[in-house]
Amino acid sequence: MDHCTICLSGAAGMGIQTVEKLLTKILKNNSYNVYATKEVMSRVRGGNNSTEIRVGQSKVRGYKHYVDIFVPINKNAIERHVDRFTENTMVIGEKDNMDYDFGSNRKYEIAFSDIAKEIGNKLYTNTVAVGTLCGVFDVDKDKAADFVFETFKRKGEKVSQENKQAFLKGYEESEKIEFESVPKSSSDLSQNLLINGADAVALGGINAGADFVSSYPMSPSTTVLIAFAQRAKKFGLVVEQAEDEIAAINMACGASFAGARPFVTTSGGGLALMSEGISLAGITETPVVIHIAQRPGPATGLPTRTEQGDLNLALYSGHGDFPRAIFAPATIESAFKLSGYTIEMADEFQTPIFLLTDQYFVDSYYNVKPFEIS
Repeated sequence: MDHCTICLSGAAGMGIQTVEKLLTKILKNNSYNVYATKEVMSRVRGGNNSTEIRVGQSKVRGYKHYVDIFVPINKNAIERHVDRFTENTMVIGEKDNMDYDFGSNRKYEIAFSDIAKEIGNKLYTNTVAVGTLCGVFDVDKDKAADFVFETFKRKGEKVSQENKQAFLKGYEESEKIEFESVPKSSSDLSQNLLINGADAVALGGINAGADFVSSYPMSPSTTVLIAFAQRAKKFGLVVEQAEDEIAAINMACGASFAGARPFVTTSGGGLALMSEGISLAGITETPVVIHIAQRPGPATGLPTRTEQGDLNLALYSGHGDFPRAIFAPATIESAFKLSGYTIEMADEFQTPIFLLTDQYFVDSYYNVKPFEIS
């Protein structure tokens, strides 16, 4: 088997993203190609979120509907995803979360939370689950355990040590599991970056000299704003969370007039509010880059879902005619290149330039070779 698809599902706030980050990094460090994407409900807690992790010997670059390993984190997870099961799908989880007839005997009951409590805290439940999944893939146990320890080190010696114990206990539990469809690892991937679309867009802009970022938070574009903000101090950027989208585009125009290379990030509803500012940039020949992370509309639409419906909005935003260019990356590698190219092109032609992505793109990630930063 060349690829294996894992899906974990549970309520928002149950730490699924922690499992995703730990597991993908450990697998990549053990020379597996990995890909991950998530489905998020538009709510702070509750609902039912999921994350899909694909693991392979060769490159993995996309979503797959059917799953090979499913880990339910709450009681209604199986019911919500049972249409993704095949006769070979293996389900690993706690007994209470598997009380659903999904037509298969390929299930393994593991008391993740009880193990976590024995170690010292129910919060370690997800770390136990990570250990079990790592055991299924037969990763280097000691190397992975040390990585878990380092990951939680900022929370103190006790917490990091107990998380390491939780991982090792989970790894031991994997001995109960028989799974013959584990893909082989690849060649050494230690130099690969594990990066999502949002980080690629931000890094590409920084590499081309973007030094002023203004935005009003709007999912899914907020991840790009955060990616810039996390690097602001290191690269000497000005990153401004404006009071609204109108202020964000006008700040960018002002910064550009003063000599900065501005970058604005928004989504469809935010771009609608920026129309007059975009016209201002057009008539004054002011270079500015506008990144649009698309989501379903119209109006507020669906903040945590994906759609590619804003091409016309980018093409015709603003009143009157003025030159513009629109780019849409297909891969994380091309996002890095095109994000930088939009900065350079806006500066060369003194006009607004648009970069189109979507929720699926900015929130998905996989391992890539280091970017060329000439």
